[in-house]
Amino acid sequence: MSPLAGVVRPVSAVPDPVFADEIVGPGVAVEPLRTQSQVVVAPADGIVGALHAHAFALELPDDRSVLVHLGIDTVRLAGQGFTLHVERGTRVSAGDPLVTWSPVDVAAAGLATVCPVVALQADRDLLELLVEDGATVRAGDPLLDWH
Repeated sequence: MSPLAGVVRPVSAVPDPVFADEIVGPGVAVEPLRTQSQVVVAPADGIVGALHAHAFALELPDDRSVLVHLGIDTVRLAGQGFTLHVERGTRVSAGDPLVTWSPVDVAAAGLATVCPVVALQADRDLLELLVEDGATVRAGDPLLDWH
């Protein structure tokens, strides 16, 4: 599911080669709606693995993991403007709130707000994009299928 509301973009459009060149895995990106406060939800059922204010990874069944990164270079904000709603190790269901952040504040800091959603170390041929580039999605809308 889409972890946030916004416009779907190809991961190749993310202004960071780690994501754009699929070094960590294939996926898609969502350019968030420019709102002062936006809730980011779990894109699937899983366990919160890595957790930072600006990014999280969910551990899924079958040794799969999904990474959601809120903006680019947002680690520089040291958590400012992000509120975590879970802890590492928390079991979550798709749609559960994980983080609240402000895309407006991230943009005001001069950082890109686009959010990669990546199937970590996945085979690109196993991912199917369920919406077209440029489509607007809400948090919880279908986004990717991982066969």
